Order: sequence, then C-alpha cells, then structure tokens
Amino acid sequence: MAKEKMTSVFFCQNCGHESAKWMGQCPACKAWNTFVEETVSRAQQKRAGQGAGRGERQEPCVLSEVTIREEDRLLTGIGELDRVLGGGIVQGSLTLVGGDPGIGKSTLLLQVCRNLAGSGHSVLYISGEESQVQIKMRADRIGSFSPGMLLLCETNLGNVEEVIRRKKPEVVVIDSIQTMFSDNVSAAPGSVSQVRESTGMLLQLAKGLGVSVFIVGHVTKEGTVAGPRVLEHMVDAVLYFEGDRHASYRILRGVKNRFGSTNEIGVFEMREQGLIEVVNASEYMLNGRPEDASGSVVSCTMEGTRPLLVEIQALVCHSNFGIPRRQSTGTDFNRVNLLMAVLEKRSGIQLAGCDAYVNITGGMKIAEPAIDLGIVLAILSSFRNRALNPRLIAFGEVGLSGEVRAVSMAKQRVAEARKLGFEVCVLPMVCAKEFAQEEDKARGRAADASKHMQIIGVSTVQDAIDRLF
Repeated sequence: MAKEKMTSVFFCQNCGHESAKWMGQCPACKAWNTFVEETVSRAQQKRAGQGAGRGERQEPCVLSEVTIREEDRLLTGIGELDRVLGGGIVQGSLTLVGGDPGIGKSTLLLQVCRNLAGSGHSVLYISGEESQVQIKMRADRIGSFSPGMLLLCETNLGNVEEVIRRKKPEVVVIDSIQTMFSDNVSAAPGSVSQVRESTGMLLQLAKGLGVSVFIVGHVTKEGTVAGPRVLEHMVDAVLYFEGDRHASYRILRGVKNRFGSTNEIGVFEMREQGLIEVVNASEYMLNGRPEDASGSVVSCTMEGTRPLLVEIQALVCHSNFGIPRRQSTGTDFNRVNLLMAVLEKRSGIQLAGCDAYVNITGGMKIAEPAIDLGIVLAILSSFRNRALNPRLIAFGEVGLSGEVRAVSMAKQRVAEARKLGFEVCVLPMVCAKEFAQEEDKARGRAADASKHMQIIGVSTVQDAIDRLF
C-alpha cells in the first residue's frame, strides 16, 4: 500500500486562511504574526477544497411554505440563559460557549442537561477532558439526574459522530472542542485544522439531524476563543463568560446570535450547588454601595434589551509626580481621559496635575457612551470631595464641545431607576423634553412612568455642574 504523502501548510490563527508558505501578515484579515505550520495529507487538502458537501443532497424548497413550531425552542429551565439565547435553544443550532478556565462553563451546561433531562428530553454530554467519575462527582453537587441524561467520555470524532447518529439525542454538549480529533487530519488535537474539521462535522450533524449542539471553547490570554477565528463564524451563537473566577459573580454575554438580539447578558452567582441566576441584576450590582461617599454616582446602561444600573466610582487626588497617573477598570481608559479633557477645557476644572482612578463596580465591562455623564459627575464629586444625593442617577453621552447628547431607550432606564427607589434622574435635555411631551399627551400614563422621580434635563456638562454642585 502506498504511503500517504504529507505536506506542510500554514494556517492563520485569527481567520483560518491557508497558505503554502509562512507570511508575516495574513492577506485575508491583515493580522500580523498569526501563521502557524501544520502537517496535513494531500487527501485532507482535497476534502477541504471540496467544501462541506459530504452530507445527503438537499433539494431547494419554497421559503413561504416553511413552518415554524413553538416546540422548535427548548427552554433550559434557567431564565438568564434563555434570555441570552433569545428565548431558548433553537432546534438544530450550534452554540459556542467560551470563558476563562474555572469560570463555570461546564457547570452551567451540566445544569442545562439536568433540567432538560428532567423535562423528558434526551441529552448527551460528551467530555474529552474529564473521566466519568470526575463528572459524576461534580454532578452530585448540582443534584440528581434523570435517566434521560447520557454521558460519553470520548475524543475521537468518528466515534462521537457514530454515537450521535445512533442515539439521536435532542441536545449534545461537547466539552471541549479543543480535545476532539479526527483520524482524517494528521495534526494534533487543538490545532487549527483539527478544530475546523471538528466544528464542520458538528455543524453538519446539527443541521442534518436537527440536534442542538453546545461546544465549549477555551480562550487565549487576549480573551478570544483559542483556534481559528472562523470557528466563531461557523456557529449560530457565541456566548462568553465574564468576571473573575475567584469572585462569586458571573456574567454570561451573547456576542453573536442568529436567533435573537446580541449583547444580551445573564448574571449568575457561583455557589456550592452550582450557578444560581440573579433575577434583579441592577439591585445585585448596587449591593453594598456606600452612602454619602464622594466620587460615587449611579448610572444606567443598556445590555441588549435590559436596563442595568451600575455604580461608577472615581478617586481624584493631587499627583506627586510630573506625569499624573490615570487608570480605569470596567470602561475605556481613553474615554476617561477624553472626559477629563472636556471638564478641563469647557468647565475650567484643573485636573492636569491630578491622579484619577475610575472603577465600574460589579466586574462589568461597559463600552456604551451613555455612562459618560455619570463618569464626569463622579470625577467632579471626588475632585471637590462632595457627595451627591445617593438617590440620584445620571446618564447621557458627553461630546467634545461639552454638550450632553441624547441616548436610546431613556424611558426604560428611568423606569428601572424608579423601580429601585431612585428619586432624581439627570438626563439629556432632549430626553427630558420627550418626557414632558408624553405627559402633555397622556398625563395619567406619563405621570405613572415618572412617579416619585424628579427629572432634571441638562444640555451641557456645565449645566449639570450648576444644577448639582
């Protein structure tokens, strides 16, 4: 029998681009120093060139004749996860769950399997990292499992495919994709070609058999899923776990979802019995907030369709060095510097010789510019050592001219603040005028929306300073 000829191929770890030679910059994604060398066979290259047409031939159908049933979505029994997924698990979907080691990816999926199996659904949990005894020890802390929960410890992709086709479960969990390998690929498990081959096979099984598949992916030190970037493009949804694994809170964020809105979050708390969902995330984020402390302001951000109240803390003090130190946690460092420059230029606040530290409590990472006004007020409160009203909330985008610009979904933000007992809301003047117009058109309904809430509209940063300080 003739020996199979092997060749060296270079893959881009960022986008999966294939090249016959090493290149400093990827021609597809323009990333630098991302090519790695792997040894593949000619047969493997031929299969890759043929694409994903190894399944049964499908005939086209009329789109208007496709029917959608309510049972096409499976409820996981975890409300926060269902919110992030867009209402439940879609039949035949492929979902990637990423996060730092030990943050709770396997625990959450094990809880999902327990809930689904208890509801009469067939579930298959495939582990390539732990033995059956180890999984059993972790499962005992969560609770009892019904016979509908099947467990398989296997890393060979061919055996995994055979079991899935034979058992035909409704939900399959792969933990993790980096441990799976195919005999048709000569590269080591976790390599670019192995991860791409494994994900392609699971994608065919999910779409062909109507099986919902969850795959766990390890992350790199940059916070992205290890392996080719094409992995995230192939799946239907990408969920990321955020937060410190040594802390009790966990934040599940949906960064891609073909069946729901993106940037939805779910808040969980890690306990001995597993991950417990936090229903009122705003109250949880504000838990332990100090009263009458300078540099503390509550703002509101929108995570998908959910308004979330967060505390912004700032500490401003005179610097003993020629170059002041600036540091931010949970928000963009450059954005903080920009807002301090606006304060100094438009309001005459001398911050050039001050160290400044800004922190978003609760471990949240917020990029929405709606918290700009909260950051400005927190910095000014710490600089003047004057505490603001603890029942005050502020939100609005700040421009380079010092203007406070409108933000979206202002009514939902005010309603969330009112629900938690806040009495004063500082917001852009444009949004405040919308509240006044609604009150004129439907006085009763608008009065209920702003009940016990004083609305203060500001058009500039200086206007907010004059009203509050």
